[in-house]
Amino acid sequence: MTEHPFRLVQSEARASNREPKHALAKLDSSRFAKYLTVFHPNPDEIDGLMDIARANIPGMTSNAVIRAVLEHNHKCIWAISRNRKNLEGKGAEGFIAMLYLNKLGLHQLASGTLNTATPQRSAMVGPGERPAGIYIWATYAPGVLAGAVSLILEGLESPELAGVNLYTRPNTDAGYRFNETLGLKKGAKIGPIYAPNIFVFQRAPLEPPLYDSYRRSASQRDISVSVARTFEDLARVVSMRSAVYVGEQECPFEEEFDGNDLSATHLLGYVGDEPAGCMRIRYFADFAKIERLAVRHEFRNTRLSFQLVRAGIELCQKKGYRRLYGHSQKRLVKFWSRFGFKPLEGAEEFVFSDFDYVEIVAEIDKSPEAIKIGDDPYVIIRPEGRWHEPGILERSSARDVTRPSVAGA
Repeated sequence: MTEHPFRLVQSEARASNREPKHALAKLDSSRFAKYLTVFHPNPDEIDGLMDIARANIPGMTSNAVIRAVLEHNHKCIWAISRNRKNLEGKGAEGFIAMLYLNKLGLHQLASGTLNTATPQRSAMVGPGERPAGIYIWATYAPGVLAGAVSLILEGLESPELAGVNLYTRPNTDAGYRFNETLGLKKGAKIGPIYAPNIFVFQRAPLEPPLYDSYRRSASQRDISVSVARTFEDLARVVSMRSAVYVGEQECPFEEEFDGNDLSATHLLGYVGDEPAGCMRIRYFADFAKIERLAVRHEFRNTRLSFQLVRAGIELCQKKGYRRLYGHSQKRLVKFWSRFGFKPLEGAEEFVFSDFDYVEIVAEIDKSPEAIKIGDDPYVIIRPEGRWHEPGILERSSARDVTRPSVAGA
């Protein structure tokens, strides 16, 4: 396909080195798309929408090819409508078509071998997978519909698409003006290849949440946190709590490992690649309990304890909790107050495992993106604490349905 540019460009002259008039990173949807909506159209709506555009896009590929791309990944096309109440594809007046490229497809784009007339599945990721690059395949957004690009950029902030660079390959003067007006840079470095005729919009990389910030081979001074997901991770937790609570605080083994560890979430704190601390979270009807915070003696000159608590709070917010509860040793109440914890009103002090404790509570804000019924079902079955990344089960959705256990029944 070739590209039909957005009508955000007024001048017919080639753009200069001035600041882009409508930089992508600064587009305000409340200004440019106040009366527009974008959505992924139903397959039945594709033919009519493409037929409207075909008169304006020379050499546009066939509807059959477009349908094949949609069958592979239905999110490749964003339809545009002036009716904000329209969410079913009826009345769509424009569109932006994209190819979500895998590493092979991005390499082919850079080397000039990507078949954009008949895109191959081998070059594209499936639904729920994170692409290596997003190629703007074709656009048809005449007049005020051009403002919908701001809404589409917001849609591209979903976990699997956030931070992925956008690429275009204009072949007309109008296409060049469109790219330069929106602030795309001509010339893209893709791996070892420099592609001078490709425009790129470099997007900010996706920042992981605090509770999933650990990456192997980190700097020796980096402090990070991860959710314990494997038996090896649980062994790390047992090792550190044995050193801190059983060793240093002389807590009896059966009191430290109290039967609650297999029904809880454990956070692991790292300094560089070294496991240095941990914390446990248990969940109840309307509150979560933060407990068993431990940092190895040799790492107590770091801020790891603070990072673990902040990560735990953020994790609870993502799960929709508004109230946290804990038991603080009396000597550590000031530490917990840094995170908004206060002694529970009317509660009495109590003792266990040879230390005196105070009940503490904190009121927190639920994350606006808290997981709830009605969210994408694939998000809910992702690994604990990795709701921002596609998981193995949604990647399995690319396979055909075979129902192996009932196939012969």
